[in-house]
Amino acid sequence: MVAVAAGNVHTASNTGRSHSVGLRADGAVMATGWNGDGQCDVASWRDVTLVAAGWRRTLGLVGDGTVLAAGRLREGACNVSQWREIVALACGDWHSVGLRADGTTVAVGNDRRGQCVVDTWRDVTAVAAGYLHTVGLTNDGRVFAVGDQSAGACDVSAWRDVVAVAAGSYHTVGVTAAGRVVAVGSNDSGQRDVADWREIVAVAAGSTHTLGLRADGTVVAAGNNEHGQCDITDWEAIRVA
Repeated sequence: MVAVAAGNVHTASNTGRSHSVGLRADGAVMATGWNGDGQCDVASWRDVTLVAAGWRRTLGLVGDGTVLAAGRLREGACNVSQWREIVALACGDWHSVGLRADGTTVAVGNDRRGQCVVDTWRDVTAVAAGYLHTVGLTNDGRVFAVGDQSAGACDVSAWRDVVAVAAGSYHTVGVTAAGRVVAVGSNDSGQRDVADWREIVAVAAGSTHTLGLRADGTVVAAGNNEHGQCDITDWEAIRVA
C-alpha cells in the first residue's frame, strides 16, 4: 500500500458508518467497510495514483488526469467523469473537489451552502473539504474558503505564508512556513487548541479533532478523544506520505 483514505463524516447522532480505501503501488485500489451505496466497488480500478473518500463515495485519480468515482449518485458528488487534467482531490460529506494542473479548481455535489463555488479560484496548489465548506491553498501562501459561514471555518482571508491546509467538519487548519499552526471555526471539542504547536510540517483534521506532524516524526493532537482518536503520544518516526 502507498496511500490510504477514510470515508469520514461529520459527527451527528445519525451518522457513523464508514469505509476505508487503500491504494497499491501497482495502481490498483482496495476498499472495505460499509458498502451501502457501492462505495467499496473499486476492484476494477487500474492506474490510480491518488484516492479520496467522502461519506458514501470513493474517488480515484488516474494517471492520465481523469477521475473515477464509486458510491452514492443522488447529490451529484460522483459526477466527475468529465474532469480532465486533475492533480489532486478532496471529498467533503456531500461534495467533491478537484484541482487541475493549471491551478484552477472544480467541484460537484451538494452546493446548498456555496461549498462548490470554486470556479473562479486561480493559482491553487492544494484543496481540502469539510462538511459544508471547501478550502484552497494558493502558490503564494494565501488561503481561499467558501461554504458554510456559521462556525467561522471560512474566516481564512487574513492567513499568509501557509504551506498546508486541512478541513474538519466545522473547522479549518493551516500550517505556516515557520511551522506554526493556525485554525478557525468551531472549537467545541478543543480542536482549535493548536496555538502552541511548533515545528509542524503537516496537519490532518477529523470531524472534531486535529493532528499535527512534527519535523522530528512525532505527532500532536487536539480535540475530541471520545474514541481514543487523540491517543498518539507514543507515535514516532511518522513521515509525510
